[in-house]
Amino acid sequence: MIRVLLVDDQRLLRSGFRALLDLEDDIEVVGEAGDGLEGVALAREHLPDIALIDIQMPGVDGIEATRRIAADPALAGVHVVILTNYGFDEYVFEALRAGAAGFLVKDIVPEDFLHAVRVAARGDALLAPSITRKLINRYVDQPLHTGTGTGAATGMEELTNREREAVALVAQGLSNDQIADRMVISPLTAKTHINRAMAKLHARDRAQLVVLAYESGLVTPRGR
Repeated sequence: MIRVLLVDDQRLLRSGFRALLDLEDDIEVVGEAGDGLEGVALAREHLPDIALIDIQMPGVDGIEATRRIAADPALAGVHVVILTNYGFDEYVFEALRAGAAGFLVKDIVPEDFLHAVRVAARGDALLAPSITRKLINRYVDQPLHTGTGTGAATGMEELTNREREAVALVAQGLSNDQIADRMVISPLTAKTHINRAMAKLHARDRAQLVVLAYESGLVTPRGR
């Protein structure tokens, strides 16, 4: 059962998302919050698999809520998926720094929304291809500095060739199944390569792997 926490200051949107999720046999909404402070408290109380958090809320916003969840060792199993109206803006970078595992636009079609929740719950492709492409384009013009510096490159040097290959494919927004097809290995082996790379690089999730892959120079944006 996938346990989901909804955090959004717009009650109508929360109700709409909950209505969709409640129809699914494998998904359970464990709580709702109207602001980030309450959302963090409910995350600690219920330990959801997924916390769907609006990026812009009064008081404690989605970025700060994400930061608090990511910083709490007891919430290491909680994947924060940011909800945004715009698909991509400056807040996306701040959310990545804070520890967000993925992003969804609020006008997403129901089928894609449910699929995204399931994908996020298993820690697979947490960044939508559109978000990944825009993230890459941003690196072409203005590299994102997250404080990893040369440590990112040093960490990459510790990876095996297959682990580096898997990380590079993650940075392209591929799922485990797609990575397995590209590398001609099983999905389980692909996941193992990715998990080992995350452990060596001290990355919380795949979103951070994307950032590290570009900052370290493992992957170079097209056109640079």
